[in-house]
Amino acid sequence: MGYNTKQKESILELLHTFESQHFTALELGKKLEENGTHVGTATIYRYLEQLTEEGFIRKYILDGKSSACYQYIGVHPACQEHFHLKCLSCGTLFHVQCTFLDEMQAHIAQHHQFQIDHTKTVFYGYCNRCQRNLPQKEKK
Repeated sequence: MGYNTKQKESILELLHTFESQHFTALELGKKLEENGTHVGTATIYRYLEQLTEEGFIRKYILDGKSSACYQYIGVHPACQEHFHLKCLSCGTLFHVQCTFLDEMQAHIAQHHQFQIDHTKTVFYGYCNRCQRNLPQKEKK
């Protein structure tokens, strides 16, 4: 993984706490600051790109407006291939492990000769918590 600085070591240690969660570079920087470690934003982005290329984390680009988010793969490399749900209200990104969606993906591959890219496939809607706060007309 190349030369390890104290900053890189701090980032790697913190990534373990994000296991099975998505996070942005800014969220990572904020957590580092809370832990008393200052790492410049450019350094964080550079290191995240390096870790992505090396296969330690996965990068997701959800839309043209939001920052990219990342997922620490760690000891769960099988977690690399799944769909995501993003709440339009609170912005939470959910992992979805679902046999129905897996069957849909297989159908699309077999019958339409099309391979889905999970890093760019996100279903948008409202999470259970935010649905309760929506006006009645938007719940349909």
